[in-house]
Amino acid sequence: MRRLIVNADDLGLTSGINRAIAEAHARGIVTSATLMANSGAFNEAAALARSLTGTTPHFSVGCHVVLVDGDPVLPAQRIPSLMQPGVQNGSHFRTALGDFAVASFRRKLQPDEIEAEAAAQMQRLQTAGVALSHFDTHKHVHMFPAVLRPLLRAARACGVRAVRNPFGQLWPLPLTDVLRRRGLWRRLGELNLLRSFAARFRHEVESYGLRTTDGSVAVLVTGVLDPGIFSKIVDGVPEGTWEFVCHPGYNDADLDKVRTRLRQSRVQELELLTSPEAKETLRRGGIELISYREL
Repeated sequence: MRRLIVNADDLGLTSGINRAIAEAHARGIVTSATLMANSGAFNEAAALARSLTGTTPHFSVGCHVVLVDGDPVLPAQRIPSLMQPGVQNGSHFRTALGDFAVASFRRKLQPDEIEAEAAAQMQRLQTAGVALSHFDTHKHVHMFPAVLRPLLRAARACGVRAVRNPFGQLWPLPLTDVLRRRGLWRRLGELNLLRSFAARFRHEVESYGLRTTDGSVAVLVTGVLDPGIFSKIVDGVPEGTWEFVCHPGYNDADLDKVRTRLRQSRVQELELLTSPEAKETLRRGGIELISYREL
């Protein structure tokens, strides 16, 4: 049996992204989304999440925990190790994933601060009436062991029962396809390096009593997803339960105000996720769509 959760990240980032995720569920194959607690269109997103989970039994909403390239929910003085270093009275997280990773490996990020901020983000969603099925993280920073453990503690304390497994097939595409796309080479190398944490990830998740999938697909091709790539990824999904990570949205004036490398690709993903061809590809492959509520 092959089961697939199609999760749209960045709910709440802009109204256009909120609208796109709603459309990708109503007209397409999206079965889940993760909401950012300190985002520009949060109130609208929370209302949308309440509506979708209340009327659609097969749709789930999680917390998209942001610890890098964003702003905290807690006051900056309570979580100084997570703030951009060298900025007096700064109120922003580190902007670069590489800087965050180095700080993690050098144990400069305080676990109690990670736990407190993650719990605050989850609780903000829950206070807004959003029933959280799971969590993941912006830029997948929960791949790093020193970050994962305090996040799992926060989730357990908040009653969040599942977490995205960011690891999976190293090559969701034939290697020849990857090699033809120079933009994927660096990302392939990064994911290959991080695979060493995969076994530890599953052990930690199980030790904290949370659930997860067998892994994620499409992480490698974020920003370049098209119908051909989608079809090849789906054809290669192994037996088990997997998560397809996506970022549908509208490339509008609101998105222009946000720091993100994903712009026109969000529109292309929305078109793909709502296309009859995507549904037919899944049907032909015998893949069952589920949400985190059914994990």
